[in-house]
Amino acid sequence: MAYTYEELKKQTVAHLRELAESLGDHNELHGFRTMHKEELLPHLCHALGIEDHEHHEVVGIDKQAIKGEIQVLKEARDTALEARDLDDYRTAIKKIRKLKRTLRRAMV
Repeated sequence: MAYTYEELKKQTVAHLRELAESLGDHNELHGFRTMHKEELLPHLCHALGIEDHEHHEVVGIDKQAIKGEIQVLKEARDTALEARDLDDYRTAIKKIRKLKRTLRRAMV
């Protein structure tokens, strides 16, 4: 059966150990009976050929456009800092922070 990282993460340690035992003699799973879940899960994912982390997607917004705006604002922030213009510097920082928050909120 093909597993995903999320499915394996929801399983109990006992089930993960049974799965490791069914895989047989694998170098990654040496000593699986004494491993805790945090330790066993990455080894099991590697043995099964699964990516051992969750992938997040940005849904509902144009990620590249927002990242482009952030880059422009970072340049504006740097030039404002060199010119010692605190008002422009603060507004650029606030806009960058707001755009980064919108990106994080859109991640699923």
